Amino acid sequence: MDCNTSSTKASPLGGESVGDAIDDVLSFVATGNASPVLHEIKHALTKLLESGTECVIDLGAIPFAPGDDRILNEVLGDGEVHAVLSIMGESHVRETSIPGVWRVDHFDDNGEQQSRFIEITFMPDILKTQREDAERGLATLSERLDTPETKSDDNR
Repeated sequence: MDCNTSSTKASPLGGESVGDAIDDVLSFVATGNASPVLHEIKHALTKLLESGTECVIDLGAIPFAPGDDRILNEVLGDGEVHAVLSIMGESHVRETSIPGVWRVDHFDDNGEQQSRFIEITFMPDILKTQREDAERGLATLSERLDTPETKSDDNR
């Protein structure tokens, strides 16, 4: 059987399919790159706190196996903030349980992952309002406050 082929046959060892069992085993296969990345994150977080220097680590540029992802996820954990942006596909921005460390994953319109990053920052740029957007927001709010119903509310 080709290891890249998923099978839906039930495993003789339990209710899991063979494909699920293979995925489970592969989740423990690692390249050894998780540890250096975690140490890079620690160094970057120190720099963020000392000098305000932000850092972006492109996980797509590093050889990573499912086991490396598992280790990274276990060490970093999940934080309280998770934002989904829908712009030419979806972007998922997740705070980790380590404040100042964020996961940013971009997917295309078909749900295929296109890029993934670790950002060491107080707030990822993708979540910050751009100046041009704020200017449009001010114009929109001014226009809405200039309507007859809001003018009458101001006179009360």
